[in-house]
Amino acid sequence: MCDIDPTRRKTRHDDLLKLRLYHFYHQRVLQAAGCYLYGLPSEPHLTRRSSFPRLHRFAQPPPDDEPFATAPPRTRMEAETVEQAQARHRKELKDLQGRITNKKKNATKKTRKAVNDDCEQLERALREQQAAEIAALNGEMLADDATDEGEETQLGADQALSQQVEAELNLATEEGTDRVDNTQQQQQQQSGKKRNRQKERLARRAADQAAAMTKAEMEASTMTNHRAIENAYMKKKMEAEGLVEQDIAPDGHCLFSAVADQLQTQLSIPLGGTTTTTTTITVSEMKEPAYKTVRRAATDFMESHGDDFAPFVEGDFPTYLARMRDTAEWGGEPELMALARAYGVEIRVVQDGRTEEIGHGEKVMWLAYYRHGYGLGEHYNSLRRLP
Repeated sequence: MCDIDPTRRKTRHDDLLKLRLYHFYHQRVLQAAGCYLYGLPSEPHLTRRSSFPRLHRFAQPPPDDEPFATAPPRTRMEAETVEQAQARHRKELKDLQGRITNKKKNATKKTRKAVNDDCEQLERALREQQAAEIAALNGEMLADDATDEGEETQLGADQALSQQVEAELNLATEEGTDRVDNTQQQQQQQSGKKRNRQKERLARRAADQAAAMTKAEMEASTMTNHRAIENAYMKKKMEAEGLVEQDIAPDGHCLFSAVADQLQTQLSIPLGGTTTTTTTITVSEMKEPAYKTVRRAATDFMESHGDDFAPFVEGDFPTYLARMRDTAEWGGEPELMALARAYGVEIRVVQDGRTEEIGHGEKVMWLAYYRHGYGLGEHYNSLRRLP
C-alpha cells in the first residue's frame, strides 16, 4: 500500500491536470495560427472537441489503493530539463523569426497591418506557451512539501524566465528587421553595380577600339605605302616632261573627260572631228557635256571595227557598247585604243613605274593614270604642257 495521503495526492493530480490543459490550449492556438499564416488546412483531430476526450481519462483521480506512480506516461515537455527546454525555445524563436521576416518581406501596403497583427499574435502565443512549459518544468521539480514561500519564489523565477524569453524574441525581431534592411541595401548596391558594370563595358569597348586603332597604325607603318611611291614617280615624270596635272572629277567619266581636255586645250582637235569616221554632230549634241561626245566617238569607232574590239570585251558586244555610251561605265584600254585611232593621235599614259604608249600619230596626248591615289579606285587626269 502507498503511504501517500489521498487528499494530497488528489491535489497534486488536479494541479498537473491544470498545467496540461493550459499547455494543450496554447498548443491549439499556435497550430491554428500556423494554419492561418501559411494557408495549411486545419486538421479535424486537432480541434478542441476531438482532443478533450483524450484528457478526460485523466480527470478522475487514481484509486486510493494505487500509488501515484501509475499516472500516464510523461510527455516530451515533462521529460526535458530546463536547459533543454531553453535550447528548444531558442530554436523555436529563430524559426518563428524567419517565418515572420519572410511574411513581412512579402507584405504589401494593403496587407501590412494585417500581417503585423498576425506576427504579433504568433509572438504572443509563443511566449505564453514557452512560459507555460518552463512553469510546468519548474513546478514538477519542486518538492511535494514545498511551502507557499517556495512557490512564490518559483513564480518570480518563472516571471524572470518569461521576461528573458520575451527579450530574446524582441532581439530576434530586431535581427530579422536588420536582415530585411541589409537585403534592401544589398539590392540597391547590386543595382548600383549594374550601372557600374555598364560604365565598365563602355570603358572596355573604348579601350579596345583605341587598341585596335593603335594596332592598325602600327601595321600601316610597316606596310608599303603604294600611294606615296606612285605620287613620287608621277611627280618625277611630270617634271622631266615639263607637264602639269589638271584634276578631273572622279565621277566615272574621268577617262573621257581627260581626253576631251587634251583635245580642246592641248591638241586643238574638235571633239567630233575624228579622222577615220564620218561622225556628224547635231546642234543638240554640241550643247552636251564634252565627255558624252568623246564616249560616242569611242563607241562608234568600236562598233564600226567590231572584229578588232569584240574579242577584248566581256559579255555581249552590242550590250557592252550601249552601256559604255549611255552610262557612267568606266573606260579602259579598249576605249583608249579606239580614241587614239579615231582622233589619229598617240596617247601616252603615265602610271606607277612606267609610261604606256597607245596608238600612233603626229600629235601626242598625255594622261595620268592612278591606281592608289584615289579612294574610289582607278582614275585618269589630264597632263598639260607648262606654259
